[in-house]
Amino acid sequence: MKTFENQAAQGDVLFRRVEKLPADAKPKKLGKGPVVVAHSETGHNHQFGTAHGIEVFEVGDPMVCYLRLAGPSQLDHLRPHDTHEAIMFNAGTYEVRRQREYTPQGWRRVED
Repeated sequence: MKTFENQAAQGDVLFRRVEKLPADAKPKKLGKGPVVVAHSETGHNHQFGTAHGIEVFEVGDPMVCYLRLAGPSQLDHLRPHDTHEAIMFNAGTYEVRRQREYTPQGWRRVED
């Protein structure tokens, strides 16, 4: 399992520790199950196993959200083969950014 101090990536998702939430951040209502921070086009999501102690905030850009974690939390990539290693997060606030790539047709989200 990976750990990090300031920045980490899991496939097509980049995580960066930040000091505080942006002023326009709005809390997202979460269910009681796993917290999916990035849906995969193949259905193999990047997710925390439980919503306990995790808050997600939206900022109007579908490629960016923010997390606030009350305590240590493990992010998993749910795929039975060729999976990305789990990442352990410490308590704190994080920016979550989906990777983008340029194609002749224009910018698009990287698909993992």
